[in-house]
Amino acid sequence: MRLTLIGKDPDSNPTGSPTVYRTDRASWVVQGWAVTDPEALAQMDIPDGEGCVEIPDRMAQFFRQADRDVDNG
Repeated sequence: MRLTLIGKDPDSNPTGSPTVYRTDRASWVVQGWAVTDPEALAQMDIPDGEGCVEIPDRMAQFFRQADRDVDNG
């Protein structure tokens, strides 16, 4: 999988997250804060091999930037 950096949280410290990446497989990878709250996790049906991360609303802008798409071929 090849990743293209789309955007890093402007309010994060230099080594922090969240960060949004576009893949060459027509998908997204999101680096964020691991969701560990038992009550929140109980509300989801997360299959083996999957996880979830939390990102702030301010990161949604990076998903709307269609012109940042990479070659998926």
